[in-house]
Amino acid sequence: MPEIPFPRAFRFSLVSLTSLLLCAAAGANEVQLEKYNTPVPTEILTPDTVSTSIGELRFFDGMPDAATVAAVYDNLDRVRATEAFLNMVPLASIEGLRRGMVSVGIDAAHKILLYDGLMDSNSLFLTGNTDTIYAIGLLDLQRDGPTVVEVPPGAGPGTVNDAYFRFVVDMGSPGPDRGQGGKYLILPPGYEGDVPEGYFIARSPTYINWLPLRGFLRDGKTDAAVAMWTQGLKIYPLALKDAPPALEVVSGTGRYMNTIHANDVTFFEEIAEVIEREPLDFLDPELRGSLASIGIEKGTPFAPDERMQALLVDGVAIANATARALAFRPRSDSIRLYGPDSAWFSAFDGGSYQWLRNDGRGGRYQDARTLFFYIATVNTPAMVLEMVGVGSQYALAATDTEGNYLQGAASYRLTIPADVPAKDFWSLVVYDPQTRSMLQTDQPYPSKNNERNRDLQSNSDGSTTIYFGPEAPQGMESNWIQTVPGKGWFLCLRLYGPLKPWFDQSWRPGEVERL
Repeated sequence: MPEIPFPRAFRFSLVSLTSLLLCAAAGANEVQLEKYNTPVPTEILTPDTVSTSIGELRFFDGMPDAATVAAVYDNLDRVRATEAFLNMVPLASIEGLRRGMVSVGIDAAHKILLYDGLMDSNSLFLTGNTDTIYAIGLLDLQRDGPTVVEVPPGAGPGTVNDAYFRFVVDMGSPGPDRGQGGKYLILPPGYEGDVPEGYFIARSPTYINWLPLRGFLRDGKTDAAVAMWTQGLKIYPLALKDAPPALEVVSGTGRYMNTIHANDVTFFEEIAEVIEREPLDFLDPELRGSLASIGIEKGTPFAPDERMQALLVDGVAIANATARALAFRPRSDSIRLYGPDSAWFSAFDGGSYQWLRNDGRGGRYQDARTLFFYIATVNTPAMVLEMVGVGSQYALAATDTEGNYLQGAASYRLTIPADVPAKDFWSLVVYDPQTRSMLQTDQPYPSKNNERNRDLQSNSDGSTTIYFGPEAPQGMESNWIQTVPGKGWFLCLRLYGPLKPWFDQSWRPGEVERL
């Protein structure tokens, strides 16, 4: 008997299709309970028509008709595409960093990207700061095998994150060397060789690992930290320990580079490349299965057909909008630092660098993970745990006291109370909501920092008021951060070396007030 085409390679015979049409013509709209010899609960049965958000679904005795099958499979693949984006933002972000760094010549372990004049708004870099001297490396353990990182004494917070942005090890002040310097050995996945003594050992589940190290300003200048990195930092394969290559530096200050993942359908191409490069088991079977359902599987070319491509386009658009809602209008009750009447929220909702809800009782906090990696980088316990005087703490705000988004054409003020509980320093940086990178204005450093900006004016009570807007208020130019009419912005407050009043909230920042 001849057959007709059916979505997703399913085929029904004309006999089956005729049966469906005859049942529909007979008006089979209700579940026929009289067809059963024993009582059957209605909640386990499916009516012949069901109204849903994807249209009216039709069934013959619980079996979906052709149009329903097509609709639900389209919906399923769209949902899987949406979930894949939301779950893979951490992975895509590391891949964006890798591509950006390679584009400026960071293609070997001994080469670093050094922001010797601080990071400015030329770099498209998720919520990078203008406050610390970044020395950023990129490890490829498949290419180099076990790799040594020699951190000099005096280093600030440093971290190794794997290809899914998971924590591998801290270095510097929050690391096991406690700022005294030391040798770290990063071992690749599945390494079974000899492990020499004299190193802090860390094992990574992935080949690609990102290495952001930070040094602090001294007297408002970068000189000391630049000297520390250029003279004391060494990164090299263990195999070359007897004659390690000299450190090579690429200056990042003033340099354009893009380190941000795609937000359109090419996102999935970025993911497919990483899945092919990394070991099979670096993601758990659940995540791998989610990707395989939309055609991304190790050892298999990613080649969506026309139908799937259209659903991926739709799915990624929905997912990107969802990520932006999570980032700029978070609905979680636990994310607000000072309750529902304050705009300040935490980047680490739930307080877990492993993204566990309620100490794991609630499983993986997927929304919190998506939110963080959509707008931020670096995953370390030092940014979450109460480590008094060590590491760093963060607060974000995207709305004013009226609950409205921050507008580049308007003017605002924010007061930072006296006695900021930061052993090292505090800062405010303004970001572009589109790129989640520093807002590009006539000011290359859209920020204020009490260590670098020694001309900040204080109020009589010791507090400091910062002004935001397209034009500086007269006489307060030193306390002004420029914004751009027609663009929004959001804000990050950083405390380096946070002290007890930050954690017990006996000190808190003011709110962003529109003038």
